[in-house]
Amino acid sequence: MVKRERLYDAFGELLYVIAMADGAIQEEEVEVLEGILNKHTWAKEIKWSFDYEKQKQHTIEEAYAKAIDVCKANGPDPEYKYLMDVMYLVADAFDGTVKQEEDLIDRFKCDLHEEFIKQLSKQKPL
Repeated sequence: MVKRERLYDAFGELLYVIAMADGAIQEEEVEVLEGILNKHTWAKEIKWSFDYEKQKQHTIEEAYAKAIDVCKANGPDPEYKYLMDVMYLVADAFDGTVKQEEDLIDRFKCDLHEEFIKQLSKQKPL
């Protein structure tokens, strides 16, 4: 399990990935993100990470790779449901969810599922 701060940094990275999936971060996506995050305890960390990725102009693949590695190392976590809900809301914020955004969300779900099944198969039976 990773430190919570690092997990929420990964959330910001993944939200950056979703916002960039259609080629550019739209103001509507940022507004939706900020509105949703205002209700989250770790909002500052998530938004800082999103803004950092935006400032550094990391590619979608670079940001995704960093974030998914953290999530895999963290293991199963109920916060992933919240993250996916926010991912869908950000994706939908500007002209609805496009295929690239949907594909990245599906990829995230599949990558985590695959990793967690692999981890479970390595556990010794009772």
